[in-house]
Amino acid sequence: MATSITSAAIVAGLGTSPLSSPKRVTLSSGFIKSRVAASNPLKQAMASGGRFTCFERDWLRRDLNVIGFGLIGWLAPSSIPVINGNSLTGLFFSSIGEELSHFPTGPALTSPFWLWLVTWHLGLFLCLTFGQIGFKGRTESYF
Repeated sequence: MATSITSAAIVAGLGTSPLSSPKRVTLSSGFIKSRVAASNPLKQAMASGGRFTCFERDWLRRDLNVIGFGLIGWLAPSSIPVINGNSLTGLFFSSIGEELSHFPTGPALTSPFWLWLVTWHLGLFLCLTFGQIGFKGRTESYF
């Protein structure tokens, strides 16, 4: 008795035993869409308009409120004079003026300008990042 193996039997994992009969198995998934003939043979049409996306279209969800309040939220504490009677913002802006006084040459590596630049911007970006997390987390009911 000769048996023939069909491709459906191989996919289903059925052997060549004469007692097993080949069965048709249909595999489907919510991730993999069925292939649809597209008008352009180089483009695969999918159910989501031919585009697979993992993230929302506006994943950054930028909001001008966050930028405005974050900037104010950083300028207020960084303007308190706690560094030998000067504020971080004052030291940073005055170092900008000192470096612009000899404009064609840039600031030296030993200039305090770099310390004030990095510190001021690090604080600003941390404030903006946490402001974005807090503001959007509150409006989208994460917490």
